[in-house]
Amino acid sequence: MPEDVAEKVGGKVCTFGSFRLGVNSQGGDIDTLCIAPRHIDRSDFFTSFAELLKKQPEVQKLLVIEEAFVPVIKTEFDGIELDMLFARLSFSTIPDDLDLKDDSILRNLDEKCVRSLNGCRVTDEILTLVPNVETFRLTLRTIKLWAKRNGVYSNALGYLGGVAWAMLVARVCQFYPNAAASTLVDRFFFVFSEWVWPNTATSTGGSPVILKPMPSFDELPPYGFPVWDPRLNPSDKNHLMPIITPAYPQQNSTYNVTVSSRQVMIEEIKRGFEICQQVNSSKQDWNTLFQPRNFFNRYKHFIVLIASTIVKDQYMDWIRLVESKIRFLILALEKNQYISIAHINPQGYEEVKEIEVENLDNPNEPTQAKNYISFWFIGLEFKNTGDTTVDLDLTEPIQSFTDRVYTQAQKLSIISPVLDAKYVKKSQLKKYLPLSILKLEPKSAKKTEAQKETDKVKAEKIDEKKSAQEIENSNVKLAKSDSKDSFILYPDSGESNSRKELVKDMSEVPPIDHKEEDGSELKRPIEQDQMIDQDKPAKQLKIDDLNSNESQ
Repeated sequence: MPEDVAEKVGGKVCTFGSFRLGVNSQGGDIDTLCIAPRHIDRSDFFTSFAELLKKQPEVQKLLVIEEAFVPVIKTEFDGIELDMLFARLSFSTIPDDLDLKDDSILRNLDEKCVRSLNGCRVTDEILTLVPNVETFRLTLRTIKLWAKRNGVYSNALGYLGGVAWAMLVARVCQFYPNAAASTLVDRFFFVFSEWVWPNTATSTGGSPVILKPMPSFDELPPYGFPVWDPRLNPSDKNHLMPIITPAYPQQNSTYNVTVSSRQVMIEEIKRGFEICQQVNSSKQDWNTLFQPRNFFNRYKHFIVLIASTIVKDQYMDWIRLVESKIRFLILALEKNQYISIAHINPQGYEEVKEIEVENLDNPNEPTQAKNYISFWFIGLEFKNTGDTTVDLDLTEPIQSFTDRVYTQAQKLSIISPVLDAKYVKKSQLKKYLPLSILKLEPKSAKKTEAQKETDKVKAEKIDEKKSAQEIENSNVKLAKSDSKDSFILYPDSGESNSRKELVKDMSEVPPIDHKEEDGSELKRPIEQDQMIDQDKPAKQLKIDDLNSNESQ
């Protein structure tokens, strides 16, 4: 196509997500949408355009995921990670003043284009629906940081993603249109610690979170796209934590939430509200809000998922595939009559090990290769069965999960993928992670009732002896007890050395977030009509405090 014609037909690149909302953090990716006129085909974007990108010197990495629910090109351009979506409109030209909130742009589009457009349309609607954009942004930055630090930020693993957290914050901003950010943070935890969600054990009712009234059937645009509506779609009644996008076609942004992940999020929100109460009474400062509980100390039983491959170029494809399927394992575990919670830790861990592999040229002499490994941990909490001994067999759900992942890996032509799932007890975790990461509490820190009673008896005997001695010699004082056990840190295994080499050995692969031994951080990639009475303003949240926490 001649350049002068190309300039006339136009095109547009829009941002959405955290960057568009103004809450992106340093090192985060940028979500972009490429809008093209009708003569540009989707296949052109994922083939010829992708090949053109690869030739650019600024492009370090490029991954085409055309078969995803929302097709995307993931790339790193001049050190900045970009997720690029594509939408082809039915227009012959793309005007500069294109209004993405206008429903008429969806005319004659396929569902993939509508899903791609939905990110920009939802983001723009959210910014339109909040009373004060700057206050909303500061509150959202705080809640996002809290969610990431406390392990409840991951749409793929059944928690809430960035858009869902943004809509929750926007709803609170609507409840308190004149409140400062510090008050909104406090009210956020108050509102959603009391919120009644659908399909809970204590309530058959419950309400979704909706930022604007849902249109009636007669008010919907005549384009035929399905919208979230339990009155019309019986399956929508089963959603556990519905947070509905405000732009047509309205969808539930939390489809992946499970019973366990919802319970974990509600517990964390309630804990956040308790911390806010302590902040308001000057018993704590805001930094306490961003200090998470130790995941590995919360449970006695775990399932560890181990995904590995010796093909470095396919490592991230394999890891993303496994991560996208973990929620199916969680759903299967929740069906077990003896399991009350299957809590997946969104924090993954990586390492590289040297292993022996078959030498095709000389089968008698195996060769050395690097094995790229990722771990995920699922904490299990069992129901109280009294004194009954339970023989728990998890073979079937684990086998079903691995079969599902391997089947998909074969379709994606992933070479030599290995996936293993093992049940381990808390004491066995050190086989997989160094103690500097686990930070396990000593057993002596958790005394049983019998131990407490024994200590009480010993204390009484000491008091009796002390009274007798005081009569004989009033100068003798009872010495402070040094019997309190301390936690002994054992030297890390050789695994930690491999872990330290990860950044060097996998410089081209984005690692998962976790803290190393030296403290350095690796990064990887009700409806409610009545307003709640506003309490006194919360203790002021300073922007400097938030920035210092984000930079840690």
